[in-house]
Amino acid sequence: MNEQISATLKSSETEDWLDLHVIRPFCYYCALAFAKFDIHPNTVTIWSMVIGAASAAFFACGSFYYSGTWGLCMNLIGILLLMVADIFDCTDGQLARMTGKKSRLGRILDGVAGFAWFTPIYLCLVWRFYQHHELEFSWLGISDTEQNAIIATVIVFIIGLISGIHGLAGQQRMADYYIQVHLFFLKGEKGSELDNSARQQEIYDQMDHTTSWVERTFQKSYIDYTKKQEHITPQFQRLLQKLRDKFGNTDNIPESVRREFHDNSLPLIKWNGLLTFNFRSFWLFLFCLLDVPAMNFVWEIVGMGLITWYVNHRHEAFCKKMADSL
Repeated sequence: MNEQISATLKSSETEDWLDLHVIRPFCYYCALAFAKFDIHPNTVTIWSMVIGAASAAFFACGSFYYSGTWGLCMNLIGILLLMVADIFDCTDGQLARMTGKKSRLGRILDGVAGFAWFTPIYLCLVWRFYQHHELEFSWLGISDTEQNAIIATVIVFIIGLISGIHGLAGQQRMADYYIQVHLFFLKGEKGSELDNSARQQEIYDQMDHTTSWVERTFQKSYIDYTKKQEHITPQFQRLLQKLRDKFGNTDNIPESVRREFHDNSLPLIKWNGLLTFNFRSFWLFLFCLLDVPAMNFVWEIVGMGLITWYVNHRHEAFCKKMADSL
């Protein structure tokens, strides 16, 4: 990867192999094209949200088992649209760093883009299950009656709700936080986007009638977003506070402390990457193509949940050890 592309990345350490060697270089040239036409990064983010949400209509269709070649093509179009949405979502950050057009709203929009994709997708998967569930019913020995279909769909909806709120939202929120935490110790405060709820509340309180309702709404939701990130990382919050108490400005943290944190964090960043789009979407695409999309909800709760627990448990453990030694 050349230096021009590297300059548009947060850090090569926080990118997985596919992003680093394929997606990010491609997005760099997309960013160059957007910059040439003076397109704002936030506009690219919004396009990403619209395209990703539009893919839901195609995922609502049964794939080859239920709908033959037509259904398979519809699902492949859904996959393509979601991949394009991800490319745009990656491009907006590189475009912002390339042009210097960074903004608080852009950071917030980038954080909610994935939710804008997956909320309609998950709802369409529930509808898809209601329409096509013969495989699951045959495995479980359930009679395919209208009453059973409705009961099973309600259960799938509840599992999907848990998967979306506790699974997808919680897992991606934590993954994003740990990326920013890693960058904070690697590059310092100016090299990361590590936010805290107290500062975000101050920003919200300073907004007046001249601030658009859209920005106020997003800022309000971002306060809750950062509070939840802090809630699941009590030992890191304790470590950060002890570092501030001992060294004052966080930029004064000794290099030895930064190196110790980095060496503990880096192995977990690889696991943390499994909670982001590439690995997560692979399973969504696989289950949809196999015509058992409800299995994606189960995998997200159980499989991705175990990865989330492991990353959080290990991260909190070394943060506690470092905090105790200060």
